[in-house]
Amino acid sequence: MPIPPNNPYQKTHKATISGVDIELLVLEKASMMMRRCQENWTDDSFNRALDDALRYNQKIWDVFQSDWRSPECPLSRTMRENLLSLGIFVRKSTLDIMAYPKKEKLDSLIQINEHLVSGLKKQKENQVTPPPSE
Repeated sequence: MPIPPNNPYQKTHKATISGVDIELLVLEKASMMMRRCQENWTDDSFNRALDDALRYNQKIWDVFQSDWRSPECPLSRTMRENLLSLGIFVRKSTLDIMAYPKKEKLDSLIQINEHLVSGLKKQKENQVTPPPSE
């Protein structure tokens, strides 16, 4: 049975989800969308599902790049530069797939997302949670 959209538990979850959790969710969703395109690939023509998956993934990367360019970004300069370079690769790969669709080309985008998810999960596990205040 689906949860009604006005469910208070769902609203609380949305209000309390962390930034890292949001990043994990959107990256995993993008990877899933691209994998689904690979699994249902019929020919090397561009289709709506592929367009949606690629555009969704690119939007995520655009947001990340905007954050990494920000002077308030807590990452080291070297890390930000490396991530921004990766973002350029993602954009070029996305445009290449849009122009010349091939099922195998999605592998690199999916792997990049999955490696980023893995790193974010490790970062999250290593964070020390402060004890609750009384």
